[in-house]
Amino acid sequence: MSLENHAEFKLSITKALGDQLAAALEKLTPAPLTMENIRSLRSLPGVYQLYKDEDLVYVGKADRSLPQRIEKHFRKISGRTNISLDQMTFTCLYVDEDFGAVAPERLLINEHRGQGQVPWNYNGFGNNDPGKRRDTTEVDEGHFDHEHPINLEYKLTELLTLRTPADEAVSLSVLLQETKALLPYVFRYQASSEFDDIVVEIPDVDATADEALKAIAVRLPDKWQITALPGYLIMYPKVEDYPSARRYYRSTGVVDVWQQ
Repeated sequence: MSLENHAEFKLSITKALGDQLAAALEKLTPAPLTMENIRSLRSLPGVYQLYKDEDLVYVGKADRSLPQRIEKHFRKISGRTNISLDQMTFTCLYVDEDFGAVAPERLLINEHRGQGQVPWNYNGFGNNDPGKRRDTTEVDEGHFDHEHPINLEYKLTELLTLRTPADEAVSLSVLLQETKALLPYVFRYQASSEFDDIVVEIPDVDATADEALKAIAVRLPDKWQITALPGYLIMYPKVEDYPSARRYYRSTGVVDVWQQ
């Protein structure tokens, strides 16, 4: 006769925490992803969820400031094609700093992954500059950058700040720095002291990224090339082909190589 006064019990504290986080976020009403709503948040650490057309597509965390982190996503989406900020909403929870050790966003990802949600957590949406090693790799069809390539028609309206009543031209170095700062996606380039002595006509105040890049490229020394990859721009002193390139900007003109 076997005794029934003992049994096994497995306690999953992380599972319980994940359930609580998901339940707390579920009670919130997603707000439009606008700068007004982002800047109304307190500068505290926490977790957040992004929705596209009411579908949960991404879960993330902010170790220091929720508005700072969510604003990065706002800028990224604003510079992409095949998507609009009008489609995006978000929710967030302020989380105590001591909670960071248990990776709250990972608990939420695990909670939603089994339901076929948070696809952007697995397709490169949260990536920053992937580094030079990824420049020559081919972007997979399911990758965020393939589905939503950078928008070369994005308007750099703040180029107006370069203009003064007396000047309509700047050094190539300055225009590169300003363009890089204004773009909502990565523009990685190799700086050169010779750019300080090259004068470039400032594009119109409502210039697009494409127009600014053309103005830069036409003044580049020989063998320099700007390459528009699906998710970012690069500029180096060599002319070469890249598997996932969309467009090349050279002193000799623009070459389109990408077809949707």
